[in-house]
Amino acid sequence: MLNKFLQDKLNERIEKGTLRSLSSFEGNIDFLSNDFLGLAKENDRMKGALASTGSRLISGNSARLEEMEKELADFFLAEAGLLFNSGYQANLALFSSIPDKNALVLYDKEVHASVRDGLKMSDARAVGFKHNDPEDLERLLKRFRQEAPERIIYVAVEGLYSMSGEVSPIETLILLCKQYNAVLIVDEAHSTGIYGEEGKGIAAKYQTEFDGLIRLVTFGKAFGAHGAIVLGSKLLKQYLINFARPLIYTTGISEREAERILFNVTDPLNTGRRKKLADLISRFRSELGTVDLIADSSSPIQVIRGNRSDLIRLNELLKEANIASKVILPPTVSEGKECLRVVIHSSNTQEELDTLIKVIKGV
Repeated sequence: MLNKFLQDKLNERIEKGTLRSLSSFEGNIDFLSNDFLGLAKENDRMKGALASTGSRLISGNSARLEEMEKELADFFLAEAGLLFNSGYQANLALFSSIPDKNALVLYDKEVHASVRDGLKMSDARAVGFKHNDPEDLERLLKRFRQEAPERIIYVAVEGLYSMSGEVSPIETLILLCKQYNAVLIVDEAHSTGIYGEEGKGIAAKYQTEFDGLIRLVTFGKAFGAHGAIVLGSKLLKQYLINFARPLIYTTGISEREAERILFNVTDPLNTGRRKKLADLISRFRSELGTVDLIADSSSPIQVIRGNRSDLIRLNELLKEANIASKVILPPTVSEGKECLRVVIHSSNTQEELDTLIKVIKGV
């Protein structure tokens, strides 16, 4: 259903002669770009990689940029990928352009704000389901599929939820989406780099076996870079180039940033970093066995629930110990779900972790 919808919309553009495509003007005299002072062409600062000079559809594209998109898509086991400046922009692009007025989006009630903002820009109907609850999702899938057998239904979730540290039950969600002929969109902003073979994400292994899977990978978390990539089919990429306003009407990501992304994603040292991180997380969990931790045991995001005053007091004690943490309060989370959010990194030392544990156990 999705491929037919995408192809039909693109065919309309082809028939009207308005189909967009990416192009490069390398080797030509530039009377096109927004590089007013010529600073983007001072290559020597970063091994020849160029800064961006405009929208990807005008002057902000290059053969090397498209080559890096392909390398990233191959790494993440997808047919194609399209780079964006940020995960927020990528989610706006996805959810404002793909679901039309005839579509339905079922979203996890704790999905990221960028997904919700994208849906506000869409004409599609959007209905939330209980957080990480496949049974509630199936109830809605069954109901809406019976109402409209031909409607395109999208399911929007995160791989790892940033405010709870909980991992999404991806395998179950994929089975449900196959059963009810729905498209699954997984925001892997926090799960890539940590989960899956070589940090490819929790849904990567399903990418080649389920053509109803769209993934969003951001590079501003585990990979320490700026930008994001939407992963899916070549048809999806072509559709976004033609209809995603957050891509069309903004300066594109630069070669420089794409080079940084590719280097960080494929860095062979990441394997050791993931191993060290897993060891630190395991020690943290084992030492705080009686503390009310709601996060997944493998998550670098660890979350402590409690009443607001106790959490604020704990946060102040952590500050006194020179530890940066964050109390999450409404409206970021709903009432009653106030928490202290602690993020563990492979760069943390054992001594730093021990100090963190000592302060928390003391309270």
